[in-house]
Amino acid sequence: QVQLVESGGGLVQPGGSLRLACAASGRTFSPYAMGWFRQAPGKEREFVGAITWSRGTTYYTDSVKGRFTISKDNAKNTVYLHMNSLQSEDTADYHCAGRYSGGNLVNPRNYDYWGQGTQVTVSS
Repeated sequence: QVQLVESGGGLVQPGGSLRLACAASGRTFSPYAMGWFRQAPGKEREFVGAITWSRGTTYYTDSVKGRFTISKDNAKNTVYLHMNSLQSEDTADYHCAGRYSGGNLVNPRNYDYWGQGTQVTVSS
């Protein structure tokens, strides 16, 4: 069983930056990919981006391209979400998730394990 723990959320002003971290522990950690999703109140869970664990190939939803970057530290079993130029629309609960196999990285149903989430609030 893999456990994921997110950290780094908080309150930030528009235009500011945050770095979220997702640390994995438990059984041998060797995912195919790690994803970041977010969910705002009253909205469905939304794909933010993903990174393949072996090659480090990244994918992003259009609304965060050029502002968000996903990176990883294999030695620490940790994936990061670097968020710049934050906007009020980015306010949400952010979750990381992992999956064992390839395929569609956008659909949250394709992920095998999830973290509990960390809240990001962008407000002046």
